[in-house]
Amino acid sequence: MTQPPIPDHLGDVNNDVPVLNVPNALTVARLLIVPLFGYLVLGVTQTQSAQWAGATIFLIAAITDLIDGVWARKYGLVTNFGKIADPIADKALIGTALVALSITGEIPWWVTGVILFREVAITIMRFWVINHGVIPASRGGKVKTVSQIIAIVAYLIPVSGWVEVVAQMSLGVALAMTIVTGIDYAVKVKFALARAK
Repeated sequence: MTQPPIPDHLGDVNNDVPVLNVPNALTVARLLIVPLFGYLVLGVTQTQSAQWAGATIFLIAAITDLIDGVWARKYGLVTNFGKIADPIADKALIGTALVALSITGEIPWWVTGVILFREVAITIMRFWVINHGVIPASRGGKVKTVSQIIAIVAYLIPVSGWVEVVAQMSLGVALAMTIVTGIDYAVKVKFALARAK
């Protein structure tokens, strides 16, 4: 049985509410956290405390990314600011983590390049195609995001052994879903634009 597609919330109807609300505040806080997170991961003092702090901050920020969108839709707090700022904050957080882990040698640069290219390209396509109809998000995108978060946290924490295995497996899943969902979305965009002509 085929499951219904997940809607692309970029197409949610805006509500007549102040821009200053809880979901948008969480988004802005996530943006402001990114430089601190980057400093903890790449700072001069690479202590275990700094590594744990970096992993904790990343995880908290990632959780706020899951919360703010749900909160905005549930309580009618969807705004244009949130639609634009939320994906920017999300990409800034994930991008900073991947680049930092590539700088420290944990993740190969080509993996970071593939993931970041997909994230930026899909974000641009989402805004580009919105006037021609909303492209539903795939469930694979959710798997990709969760796998990315698990992999990044596992790479950040200063624990070896089974955690390294979890990190590598999660990153492998994230990379595979990045490629598959990226191709799938590009095909959907092509058909949406063809229908709009």
